[in-house]
Amino acid sequence: MRGQIRDMTTRRDFLTTLGLTLGAAPLLRALEPADDARKLPRIGLQLYTLRAMMEKDVEGTLAKVAGIGFKEVEFAGYFGRTPAQIRDALKANGLTSPSVHIPLPASDDAWQKALDDAKSIGHEWVVMPWLLPEQRKEWEKLADRLNALAAMAKKTGLRFAYHNHDFEFAKVGKGTAYDVLLARTDPKLVEFEMDLYWVVKGGADPIHLFKHHPHRFPLLHAKDATPAPERAITDVGSGTIDFAKIFSQHALSGMKHVYVEHDSATDPIQSATTGYNYLAKLKFK
Repeated sequence: MRGQIRDMTTRRDFLTTLGLTLGAAPLLRALEPADDARKLPRIGLQLYTLRAMMEKDVEGTLAKVAGIGFKEVEFAGYFGRTPAQIRDALKANGLTSPSVHIPLPASDDAWQKALDDAKSIGHEWVVMPWLLPEQRKEWEKLADRLNALAAMAKKTGLRFAYHNHDFEFAKVGKGTAYDVLLARTDPKLVEFEMDLYWVVKGGADPIHLFKHHPHRFPLLHAKDATPAPERAITDVGSGTIDFAKIFSQHALSGMKHVYVEHDSATDPIQSATTGYNYLAKLKFK
């Protein structure tokens, strides 16, 4: 008997014997080393990447996106389609669209119409995607406006987020314009869609922002950067941004959805496919 015990030289041998003896397969699995690495449960695409294709054929483009493997998309315009047509096209291709980009509205009435359409389609977030140069001056006043727009979104049953570029990281007082927006907007109303490329291009650190403003970044744009000093946009996985390190801070950032994007790809479908394949294999803590 003692010889038999000595022959059980590995932990796996012992666990296997224990499992067979006790009929305890669940116990066997529980005692095995835990692999705490994880993958993204869903991968999305910001459709701005395929805007030229969307302009010609919304439904056909969505079918190609689904064929790559994407499960989610973020709209940047509906290209003349009604909310019902967008909703039907998503359903036909097994896609969902958690969020949509909607420009800063000219009036509250225009904003409410956009909110009603977004709600009808099934979006959860409406995202402010871009500011014209003349809108980038009075940052405190802009933050107050974002609070008001977000309050309207909340009343409509939607969440509101602000998407950055690099101009928000220009100096304003002792900090940056982005600091002003984060500090002055109401965390209960205004969330942020962090474009990782533009944060890096602007000279900031995504993880630093997560640590100082936890749980405010439910949406992320995965867009890669070539080495400094150029920092040009490149396909996801072919540049310098450490996505695994950033995604490992998911509990701190509040990350819920990640969208692949390339602003100016020579071959948009190939760029989207490359990004999807990279993120589908990526593991992080």
